[in-house]
Amino acid sequence: MTTVSKEQKRIGIIGAGPGGLTLALILQRQGIQSVVYERELHDTSHERGGTLDIHEESGQRALKEAGLLEEFQRIARFEEEDFRVLDKNAKIYVDEDSEAESGGAGTRPEIDRGVLCDLLLRDLDQGTIKYGYKLVKAVPLENGMTELHFENGTVDTIDLLIGADGAFSRVRPLLTDADVDYSGLTMIELNILNAAQNHPELAAFNKRGKMFALDDHKGILGQLNGDGRIKVYASLKVERNWLETSGIPFDQPKEAKERLLDLFSDWDEQLKDYIRYAEDAILTRRIYMLPIGFKWNYNPGVTLIGDAAHVMSPFAGEGVNMAMYDALELALAIARNRDDYAKAILEYEEKMYAFSSVKAQESDYSLQLTFSDNAAAKLAELMQSFQEQFEDQ
Repeated sequence: MTTVSKEQKRIGIIGAGPGGLTLALILQRQGIQSVVYERELHDTSHERGGTLDIHEESGQRALKEAGLLEEFQRIARFEEEDFRVLDKNAKIYVDEDSEAESGGAGTRPEIDRGVLCDLLLRDLDQGTIKYGYKLVKAVPLENGMTELHFENGTVDTIDLLIGADGAFSRVRPLLTDADVDYSGLTMIELNILNAAQNHPELAAFNKRGKMFALDDHKGILGQLNGDGRIKVYASLKVERNWLETSGIPFDQPKEAKERLLDLFSDWDEQLKDYIRYAEDAILTRRIYMLPIGFKWNYNPGVTLIGDAAHVMSPFAGEGVNMAMYDALELALAIARNRDDYAKAILEYEEKMYAFSSVKAQESDYSLQLTFSDNAAAKLAELMQSFQEQFEDQ
């Protein structure tokens, strides 16, 4: 167990996702205790999202500081960075074979979200996370502390409050009136279980990574996960209320899949198999974003990390990496300024604003390109230009 000074001010982290867990673990390794409040009754990371690519310059740096990089490298899937880009007729524009390109040692290895969270949870001191603590409101006190009111009736008071609670953060309103905006993209999440065994032709077509079929301002995206499933995202540029006005009964999966197939009626049959072969379970997701370059009013006792600070579309692959990098920078700033959390927040936020604004710009550009006219060809051209720049360095 970590020995902590009795005089240490209380640090509360709202949200036990990858960002919150990384922050708590790096603080723990610096001899600084925190409490993580999680709204769910248990860890649900295996039920949320799919596979993640962890970037060398951000997510992996955070894992190194958390003492987990070697273990991560042991269990991560370096061989599953294949990437294909096609149009609706299944014409291939990009066909990257990660093993051929990198000898099987890429810089963005894959790991499932649940496995990553298991890795972080394993080393956290028992009792760090309080499950079943859904934040209802946070009340600033005159002494600079914050009073936390939870749905279970508990009221707690802390010195430093960190919102790691995602796009719809309950902490963000303490700092700003700004809220997230709908990005224009809605995604329908499906799963093809045991793809290699149940649908070998489609598994071979998808290869060992991601498949993006893009056309008509729509997309069918396939993502191989570590448990053998292909996670599918049928993606559409539609109005915010489309889920309610489309007439598609998303609570009736079989009929919903038929209606989705109608939306992709003139697409290649193998691409439509991504919808046909999916299990009868559907999740709907609107993609939200905060304004690029978003900043909030400084508060010496409150700050944000991850999606709470800079939610952006997933089309630059930066979400979890940004959250973990935020956690790294904030934890080290706190460690440098153990007697002055206000100074630590200033140091962290200055770095975070600069870094996140660049990534938010990249993410928005990628989103617009991915669902533009002739998107497959444009994405191929962009990737080619990146490759040429890399080779010229």
